[in-house]
Amino acid sequence: FTFHLHLSPEVERRLRANDRAFNQTWQYAKNAIKTSKYNLFSFLPLNLFEQFSRLANAYFLFLLILQLIPQISAVPWFTTAVPLIVVLSVSGVKDANDDINRHKQDKQVNNRKVKVLIHGELREERWMNIQVGDIIKVESNQFVPADLLLLSSSEPLNLIYVETAELDGETNLKVKQALTVTGEMGDNIDDLSAFRGEVRCEPPNNHLDKFKGTLTVDEQQHGLDNDKILLRGCTVRNTEWCFGLVIFAGLDTKLMQNSGRTTFKRTSIDQLMNILVLCIFGFLATICAIMTVGHAIWEVNEGSTFTAFLPRQSGVDIPLSSFYTFWSYVIVLNTVVPISLYVSVEMIRLGNSFFIDWDRKMYYPKKDTPAQARTTTLNEELGQIKYIFSDKTGTLTQNIMTFNKCSINGRNYGELYDFSGQRMEITEVKVDFTWNQLADPKFVFHDYSLLESVKEGNPEAQAFFRLLALCHTVMSEEKKEGELNYQAQSPDEGALVTAARNFGFVFRSRTPETITVMEMGRKVTYELLAVLDFNNMRKRMSVIVRDPEGKMTLYCKGADTIIYERLHPSCSKLKDVTSTHLNEYAGDGLRTLALAYKDLEESYMERWLQRHQEATTAIEGREDRLDVLYEDIETDLMLLGATAVEDKLQDGVPHTIEQLAKADIKIWVLTGDKQETAENIGYSCNMLREEMKEIFVVTANTADKVIKARAGLFWLQKTQTVQDEKVNGEYGLIINGHSLAYALQKDLELELLRTACMCKTVICCRVTPLQKAQVVELVKKYKQAITLAIGDGANDVSMIKAAHIGVGISGQEGMQAVLSSDFSFAQFRYLQRLLLVHGRWSYIRMCKFLQYFFYKNFSYTLLHFWYGFFCGFSAQMFLDTYYWTVINQFFLWGSIAAYLAITFTISSNGLFFMFTSSFPFIGTARNSLNQPNVWLTMFLTCLLCILPTVAYRFLRMQLRPTITDKVGNQIQKHKAREEGQPAPAPYRPPPRRVSTRRSSYAFSHSQGYGDLVTSRKFLRLKRRPSLFGRKDSPLVENQPQRYRTITEETEDSTFSFTFRELNVLKK
Repeated sequence: FTFHLHLSPEVERRLRANDRAFNQTWQYAKNAIKTSKYNLFSFLPLNLFEQFSRLANAYFLFLLILQLIPQISAVPWFTTAVPLIVVLSVSGVKDANDDINRHKQDKQVNNRKVKVLIHGELREERWMNIQVGDIIKVESNQFVPADLLLLSSSEPLNLIYVETAELDGETNLKVKQALTVTGEMGDNIDDLSAFRGEVRCEPPNNHLDKFKGTLTVDEQQHGLDNDKILLRGCTVRNTEWCFGLVIFAGLDTKLMQNSGRTTFKRTSIDQLMNILVLCIFGFLATICAIMTVGHAIWEVNEGSTFTAFLPRQSGVDIPLSSFYTFWSYVIVLNTVVPISLYVSVEMIRLGNSFFIDWDRKMYYPKKDTPAQARTTTLNEELGQIKYIFSDKTGTLTQNIMTFNKCSINGRNYGELYDFSGQRMEITEVKVDFTWNQLADPKFVFHDYSLLESVKEGNPEAQAFFRLLALCHTVMSEEKKEGELNYQAQSPDEGALVTAARNFGFVFRSRTPETITVMEMGRKVTYELLAVLDFNNMRKRMSVIVRDPEGKMTLYCKGADTIIYERLHPSCSKLKDVTSTHLNEYAGDGLRTLALAYKDLEESYMERWLQRHQEATTAIEGREDRLDVLYEDIETDLMLLGATAVEDKLQDGVPHTIEQLAKADIKIWVLTGDKQETAENIGYSCNMLREEMKEIFVVTANTADKVIKARAGLFWLQKTQTVQDEKVNGEYGLIINGHSLAYALQKDLELELLRTACMCKTVICCRVTPLQKAQVVELVKKYKQAITLAIGDGANDVSMIKAAHIGVGISGQEGMQAVLSSDFSFAQFRYLQRLLLVHGRWSYIRMCKFLQYFFYKNFSYTLLHFWYGFFCGFSAQMFLDTYYWTVINQFFLWGSIAAYLAITFTISSNGLFFMFTSSFPFIGTARNSLNQPNVWLTMFLTCLLCILPTVAYRFLRMQLRPTITDKVGNQIQKHKAREEGQPAPAPYRPPPRRVSTRRSSYAFSHSQGYGDLVTSRKFLRLKRRPSLFGRKDSPLVENQPQRYRTITEETEDSTFSFTFRELNVLKK
């Protein structure tokens, strides 16, 4: 066999069942996974390399090397080594702990057991030993170990039920079905061992909902799609056993392909710190250069005087000495660069994230769901949010759907009217469904006329609910007779199927080929010919069924704008009436769908099904070919009516939006609902208000119309950046998906953004998930603002990942939004506390910490800078290292403890309730600084504190002057007399008795200087004499010397100057 090395990307996967030798030639990945980064031998070098890739750590390593050079280092090497080792150790321990957890998870997963068919018998093997082409057996409640092609199962028609919570967070059961050709093998080990089917399929990718491939058995090809694939991470439910063929293993599985690295989000504080560190490097180099120049100048002017005390080393001249001085000052002033800054910031962020996790006011007891900070690096960013992008369904609303109203054949149901035809308020009177033994007791409806129409045999009403009972993907579980439990992929479908169930059309069960419905107590089984599934682009779903009489019908439901485009011309009048009802429903904030059907001919369906079979078996262009087929058959539909489902607002949504608006945070709603529904929700949430000056609505279908629609808006010329502009009054903007598609083009996107930014409220309706992400990217690209996206469904994931901060709500649409988010909680109203409390506090704490951190480092560093002017720029330490270390730690931890204690005390609820009069408002310090009287009080307070000290020093100087003060006063008086009078005659002191005891102010020599002083020769000297003029002096020759104290007696004659005589001499 020839080994096919993957030197280029895999184009097509080819494998054979039960043929390991053939499959190994392609070098496919094995099933063992590895999410860890290190092993026992690679941890130290790799982790050190990662840590020293940070600029600050690399700098201190360089500094440590400099300190090992004795010629330039006046600081012990361990003063840098110890902090650096501590910082590296803390980060290393954290990384090691994370990687150990990954190793444990990998080991736990890789060592799970599963039954594998090897050499004609089932053996228990570890997951890590599974290979591509193996046939394995998965039993109920077991995880699927690899991506499998379903071969057979214990259920009728080779069905299998799986839960995909590990993949997309959805707990609803999904059904898969094996091909008939493989399902016939069942659990026969001999047949499974002899199976040699060959699979050709797409290469490994991360598309969870798509699969294209073919299975060749006995030279016959069979198309494979996603409904026949079991993905790794799924859990088998309600199925005793199933057999599958491994297609993708290990890192090639779709689960692992989707577990790639998420885009790393950096906060503005991180970016600011990087800039500050670079600026500090520049500042350090500058001051070191200044000290080097000062050292060179001092050496030239004064250095030769001190060579007797500090002799230079041989070969060291002034340039080389200055070079050493530069690096010496780099060592001495190294504290200006924050070595522990990043570690300290991470610790503060970790503490702030714990505060979010522990916040009981963000805990939702109904679902036992606390708030969760899924990342610890974005806390302070919450306090800088400028734009919020929110989904509507499930985020602003509860996403618990109830069937509220409907329109059937032009008649409106769901409203109550009195005898005069006036609309009545809905009361507690409910329709009695006790006649239906399979009805859902929780279902509530108030209009008896709809039930009467169904019972009377109204054909349109019965066809209406028949469509709702057939056109869906709901799974039914019946644990006891008559107790049905529906598993729906969306709450909308569950509400509609439940409504059909209560009105007599009960969806009972389904198989991949049939749907069983109880129609007014009569059991009817429909043959399911095809399912034209819903997606975000189609915005509709259709099923093609054959009833027991052989009549084939297409039932379709979807967005009204999509259905209306495909109606038969004869439905024009009914469409107008239904549109009126839809507008009323949308005005009440209800979610609407239009329903239609089409009778099909046998000959047409035979050709269509043949084309459908060819399209489903194609590997290239399968989706495009299927779209063409769907468009072809979904035409000339007959309108049945429309449904209206209520989705109520969550608690506290209007108040939350109002408070966020007061904080100058703009909220944009991005929803897939129709315009009227979105507009009504906008009014309900207080986003749109009647007092707004104008609300612009853009509903154009072409780029030209979008350009014309802007004529009434305040759009200006395009620029590359968009700044906030002030307008008179408040405005709102509503734009639909068609218009948004053109407005997001490059020639219009800036004008769209400028207009939207000048509006108080923006609502985008009928938008796709891709358009949601594009809107977020547009604001990020051209606005210098922090964005936040919040949603609860899989269609919000792209928007959540695109924003600076993503927030997921654990709602009714699964957990996929939560799994992709940075923060999560259960209710929209908790967003107010997350931003205005935790975000604000985290931002303030971080800013104050950074201010104090840099102040502390600069204060210590600048001491050595100024001390350089007094020590000849010799790079000497002003403070002892041990002393500074103690002071640093004391003030660092002491100040943090004091700050936390004071902050906690002032901000605690307990203290507020105990002393309400003393703490009437929390957080008023910032507002008080806007008052002029506060600044006046601060100025007067500082002045009153300074005046006593100034007065005390002035009086002490006058009453009890020191010798220095007396000399200074005498010099000033002398200067004043010189300016106003001629110079007096020199003062001649009277002769004094010579004493053998020397004055403490005298300096003695072997011969006095009296002759020199009286001759005035010293006044004519222009050059400063050398301190040691004798060439043979032992000082010059660096020989040992003996110095005498001033009090020693000597036989030599001396000449002493008293302090007064010195003054006379100066005069």
